[in-house]
Amino acid sequence: MRQNRIKAVYSNAYEVNIGAHVFPTVKFRLTREKLIQEKVIPEQDFIAAPCASWDELLLVHTKSYLNKLNQGTLSPQEIFTLEMPYSKALVRASRICVGGTILAAKLALKDGACVHLGGGFHHAFADHGEGFCVLNDVACALRYCRQHLNLEKIAILDCDLHQGNGNADIFKDCKNVFTFSIHQQNNYPAIKPPGDLDIGLADGAGDDEYLGALQKNLPKVFKDFRPRLIFYIAGADPYLKDQLGALALTMEGLSRRDEFVFALAKENGVCAAVVFGGGYALDINDTVIIHCNTVKKALEVFG
Repeated sequence: MRQNRIKAVYSNAYEVNIGAHVFPTVKFRLTREKLIQEKVIPEQDFIAAPCASWDELLLVHTKSYLNKLNQGTLSPQEIFTLEMPYSKALVRASRICVGGTILAAKLALKDGACVHLGGGFHHAFADHGEGFCVLNDVACALRYCRQHLNLEKIAILDCDLHQGNGNADIFKDCKNVFTFSIHQQNNYPAIKPPGDLDIGLADGAGDDEYLGALQKNLPKVFKDFRPRLIFYIAGADPYLKDQLGALALTMEGLSRRDEFVFALAKENGVCAAVVFGGGYALDINDTVIIHCNTVKKALEVFG
């Protein structure tokens, strides 16, 4: 079996029991199992995500919010906004997820790319969580790279179904961070803080419209901004059978999306830290296949 040049980051802690909920936390384990079963990534190339330190969380989040998470003192309104049942296991998983995305960024800078089987919790703000997102792993990892690895320019390429409101707000005044989001306009969040480049697609937009928008806009992001590293949020939820969305991308279209992003990054000498983002297909196997296809494309381009 050949040795892959790029690695995958994962933790068993991501599978949290949150009861009857649309977010399938089991998808992370199922994706790992499928990648191993299909010999896409050998088991030894999976690296355990570490738990983020308190200081790493404080790179983005307020001490007050972190204390509430640790002590279990979120208000009913804060839990309602989070849209997830609070538990110590959920907080632990979220904290490990931050550590996982930080590690993925470090490995991407070393190997050209790294895939984190988790992450992309882009709705979390500095002082609260929203929309299934407890802690903003990408924002924390980005700040870590800026402060500890001396990276000047970093871009977030958000291809989740939903606009990345947390990232847009956190980095709204940072000229050395570029936030790009392509999403369904008529969907969550209701209030969308402007990022550096937002593309809101109409309901029913499919492969051609989506890929056309990427091809028109992404190359100039690389050319004009010239990032050293991208955090690519490869959401599976633009899929036509997703429960929370009304875009109409096929599995093939999503795979072409991934290939385009990775090829563009490699052509421009940009490292890619990949996180999964959302995915709520009626059949969880569809979500797993889409995530596996993202990993396969990363290996084809960077491996």
